[in-house]
Amino acid sequence: MSLDLGRIRALCFDVDGTLSDTDDYYANKFSGFFRRVPFVHDPERAARRLVMWSESPGNALLGWTDTIGLDGPVIRLIDFMYRHRRHKARKYLIVPGVREMLVRLKVRYPMAVVSARDEDSTMAFLEQFDLVKYFDVVITALSAEHTKPYPDPIRLAAQKMGATPEACLMTGDTTVDIRAGKSAGAQTAAVLCGFGEEPELRRKCPDLILGSTADLASVMLDNQ
Repeated sequence: MSLDLGRIRALCFDVDGTLSDTDDYYANKFSGFFRRVPFVHDPERAARRLVMWSESPGNALLGWTDTIGLDGPVIRLIDFMYRHRRHKARKYLIVPGVREMLVRLKVRYPMAVVSARDEDSTMAFLEQFDLVKYFDVVITALSAEHTKPYPDPIRLAAQKMGATPEACLMTGDTTVDIRAGKSAGAQTAAVLCGFGEEPELRRKCPDLILGSTADLASVMLDNQ
């Protein structure tokens, strides 16, 4: 682990695939279809990739362009896509163990949501699971001048929490989250419970990789 725990004064969290398990909810629906398609060898992976393209086209597009070196110009397109689309109302699930993690971390750190979602759907998820009380700041797609993978939302969250970006830990499930955190000067934690896959996340060199967001409390509190 390259995480410098002594630097961390505030925590930032993505929503989709990090706090919310909505991608698994829809992936489970699609995987049944892919199991009936003869040439699909990994129905679960195919289903998750389909959901990623449909729900987070910016994440998927950036992940693809990363591999061919064209991600720079595409970032502006991703920012436009996130800022001008609205998520449809849908059923939300929570990543198992996230509530307990937030309870433990809240006594030690100010915390922020840093999401590329619109405000309505972000708050709908937080309110459904009574999570609003754990967060000092909620940053959504239109809160800052640009959204992830620009550093603006993390810088804004840090400012509102009274911390520097360098004193923050950005936790997310995609390369978009890791890029945004690093661009802001924050440390980063990648989680494998969402859209991102381990090889592509490792290529972005996060300071920490966790199987689930729920594991973060043990890392932050049991190692100090």
